[in-house]
Amino acid sequence: MRILEDLDLKSVLVMDIETVSGQKSYEDLSDKWKLLWNKKASNIKSNEEDTPESLYSRAAIYSEFGKVISICCGMFTLKEGEWFFKVKDFSGHDESVLLQDFADMLNKHFSNGMYRFCTHNGREFDIPYLCRRMLVNRIKLPSMLDMSGLKPWEVQHIDTMDLWKFGDYKAYTSLNLLAALLDIPSPKDDIDGSMVGSVYWEENDLERIVAYCKKDIVTTARVLMKLKMMKPVSDENVIL
Repeated sequence: MRILEDLDLKSVLVMDIETVSGQKSYEDLSDKWKLLWNKKASNIKSNEEDTPESLYSRAAIYSEFGKVISICCGMFTLKEGEWFFKVKDFSGHDESVLLQDFADMLNKHFSNGMYRFCTHNGREFDIPYLCRRMLVNRIKLPSMLDMSGLKPWEVQHIDTMDLWKFGDYKAYTSLNLLAALLDIPSPKDDIDGSMVGSVYWEENDLERIVAYCKKDIVTTARVLMKLKMMKPVSDENVIL
């Protein structure tokens, strides 16, 4: 945990994304994309009953077949000895617009090399997914996201799941479980990740998904503070 001892929370940008399938259903795919998904589905199916149609609900987790609908981020501030956490979201149905807005924010405020991301499982999911979708949408990667070619010790990124692993790379601990272990309120008190697709495509309730995404980054921020042996930021000091 040496990385945490010298970590200045004011240099951390906590971040989380929410994704959905590129189309509402398998039937909405073009013939070209049906063939591409069929091949993907054949590689991920776990039993004979699995079909490309039944597996399409999992398309959201693959950047080639999904899209980003919400990016939430938050920053710590210290005022008169008390910690605050301010949250901002970039959300919408037009992926290219929200990704460009997020990239513009990073380029404007976080391009001096003084800041680092904090995510939960972001090394494996959020960061690669964002980079790939930005390239698909012809958006130049901000320097804070462009980690290709960097050595592991050069990557300025904190992952609370990696911190919790303590080198045990076969382990996976969800944010909800880690929050429970550390006595932090669950971010899954309304919906969880498995419900995002149906809430988006069936209920058309993007605001509900954004609220869920915001809860995730507040929880991640509190987990980080707990791992630093600090008192987590209070509800009153969270600025949404």
